[in-house]
Amino acid sequence: MATVISAAGLVKTFGRTRALDGLDLEVAAGEIHGYLGPNGAGKTTTLRVLLGLIRPDGGRVRLLGGDPWRDAVALHRRLAYVAGDVALWPGLTGGETIDLLGRLRGGLDRRRRDELVERFGLDPSKRARAYSKGNRQKVALVSALSSRAELLLLDEPTTGLDPLMEVEFRRCLAERAREGVTVLLSSHVLAEVEALCDRVSIVRAGRVVESGRLADLRRLTRTTITADLDAPPPDLAAEPGVHALRADGPRVTLQADRSRLGPILARLAAAGVRDLTARPPTLEDLFLRHYTPPADAAGAAAAAPPADAAAKAAPSADAGPPADVGSSADAARSAGAAPPVGGRESRTERS
Repeated sequence: MATVISAAGLVKTFGRTRALDGLDLEVAAGEIHGYLGPNGAGKTTTLRVLLGLIRPDGGRVRLLGGDPWRDAVALHRRLAYVAGDVALWPGLTGGETIDLLGRLRGGLDRRRRDELVERFGLDPSKRARAYSKGNRQKVALVSALSSRAELLLLDEPTTGLDPLMEVEFRRCLAERAREGVTVLLSSHVLAEVEALCDRVSIVRAGRVVESGRLADLRRLTRTTITADLDAPPPDLAAEPGVHALRADGPRVTLQADRSRLGPILARLAAAGVRDLTARPPTLEDLFLRHYTPPADAAGAAAAAPPADAAAKAAPSADAGPPADVGSSADAARSAGAAPPVGGRESRTERS
């Protein structure tokens, strides 16, 4: 399968803060790839490198076969970007904004555009200055999902949406994926990623610490077992592969390494099992495994500034286009579009 995004050893520093610290990432064609991490882990900095908005200090990156920095204008016609904090041209209506962004992205499917406007409950005749945060987000999503983009880069795309619209977004994204569109979904909403994504990468302190198919990652972690027994529970404290053991009368709860499930279940069965529940690891379990620091490291972790926070605080020489059109910044300039007021991103050294 072709690789749409390939990054190796990416490094980006802002002052004394290293936002990306040797980051590796690969996204295959046609997949929805979840990019997970809390605020400050390096997710947004990664996306801005992929968009050509900032230049990495080290490492190698390819996007749709091109260089995001040198080939930005051509690449932006093949991708669509949605940020979690959308700003629009205040004097344009929602419909005018959708159509403008569609032209910059290489074309718009008019039928799909009209369908998505209805599905998201958006009034396209209103000017952007009258939109709520959620409606600004809908404009960006309709524009991206109705474009002919080969790649969608989504950074916390459901910010500001109500639960019903979040469900609609998931349906729409799954439809585009079935059509062969590649998606990189950056999020800290674990349920959203678990529902949508084929593969996930977990980023911590500017590095990808785990990456793979969810099913494969689950096999590498522990299963939670709860058993109600007929007899006093066996002494499992010294049993290899047993973790977080708790006993409350005849009830036993533990976490078991998958490689040791057989012997552990046999020990429980010998005590007579009245009821047993085995819960495979969730995405939250996988995530928290990398974000539960030991007690002696907690203080140091709390003192360290978040990578993306430092990136966002880095100075910029000028104001650029709004967040939702950041990926089309160069294309907009080449097309002669007037820059909007109050933009948030630029091609300067800013994240």
